[in-house]
Amino acid sequence: MSTTTSRSNPATRRRGRPDQDTVAFNPVDVHVGSRVRLRRTLLGLSQGNLGKIIGLTFQQVQKYERGANRISASKLFLLSHILDVPVSFFFDDMPSATANSVIADRIPVSAATDTANTPSAAHEPNPLAKRETLELVRAYYRIADPTVRRRLFDLTTSMAKPSDAPIIAPTP
Repeated sequence: MSTTTSRSNPATRRRGRPDQDTVAFNPVDVHVGSRVRLRRTLLGLSQGNLGKIIGLTFQQVQKYERGANRISASKLFLLSHILDVPVSFFFDDMPSATANSVIADRIPVSAATDTANTPSAAHEPNPLAKRETLELVRAYYRIADPTVRRRLFDLTTSMAKPSDAPIIAPTP
């Protein structure tokens, strides 16, 4: 009598990365990871270089930045020193919906106050965390002449929509 294991059965065997649509990462881990990516990119560090500094592979850094792996307190403390930011930087600009959804998941309904009006954790991606934005900021600060830099700033702000309008990301 032959038994089949999940290793020999192609229908139950998993290959490669799990389907991205079925994996639900913790929204706080995703936010913290995006802040690591933001700062790393602004400093011009590659994932591989950051990984070498903190004793990880670039794949592990990738997982941190996507929120697939949770960053421990000691690693977050180390990252704050390497990236020259306070630990609080990694939590700055976190949408309240993200924080509220995580808290609501942990607090019993009877202890939560007014959770019915808590916004959904689903939100638009932060435009400040996009590669295009980071490259634009880095290029802007590479302009040596402060007068030219200021004129570019003025031009850009004059072309932008009013500040009370929502930011609409360009379609690729």
